[in-house]
Amino acid sequence: MTVLTATGAGVRHRRRWLVQGLDLRVEAGETVAVTGPPGSGRTSALLALARRLRLSAGTVEISGTAALGHVPGVEEPEPVFTVAEHIVERATLLGLPRAGDVPLHGLDPALRGRDLTPYQKQVLGVILAGLNRPSVIALDGVDDGLDTAEREALRGLLGEIAASGVAVLVTAREADPALVDQVVTLDDPQTGEPGRATVVRTTEPVDAEAEPVDAEVTA
Repeated sequence: MTVLTATGAGVRHRRRWLVQGLDLRVEAGETVAVTGPPGSGRTSALLALARRLRLSAGTVEISGTAALGHVPGVEEPEPVFTVAEHIVERATLLGLPRAGDVPLHGLDPALRGRDLTPYQKQVLGVILAGLNRPSVIALDGVDDGLDTAEREALRGLLGEIAASGVAVLVTAREADPALVDQVVTLDDPQTGEPGRATVVRTTEPVDAEAEPVDAEVTA
């Protein structure tokens, strides 16, 4: 099932395109990485796909809802709130009856936002985003400030989310094509066309609406 469709999506700031001509179709359970050098518009592309930025061109349609994980400057932990308090606050805002059964994925519930490491901020962002039961989760800078072990752990967590049927959008400086379903690469604004997006699919799309094929049984 298609959960996100971008058609000619673009965001312009003054005279410069932050992202332009983005055509993307994302199926449930797929992982999409938005890559490019610093200043290429990765965060803008992510926020546009999550419908958090007003488009200057094109459309983005989402089946269900999109939730932001950790996006520096946009969606970040409150410095004085503990992990547990973040979860209770978000659950209350969403009208959820209980927050005590939420998996913490190794986070200390008493740890305050100001003391979280980059990896812990990403994990908390995933936890909070998941409370809304979204069809799409978007995270920024999943390779920023994380060591090899932390990147592997975060990749495993995001893999579990994707396996549950939620589409995962991330930004990174680089992405291993073997670990994602699609890669969106943005041009270097210093050498290419600012905001121009190239999409490469690395796996076969899952056609959830295809008719099942009956196998012929022979004796």
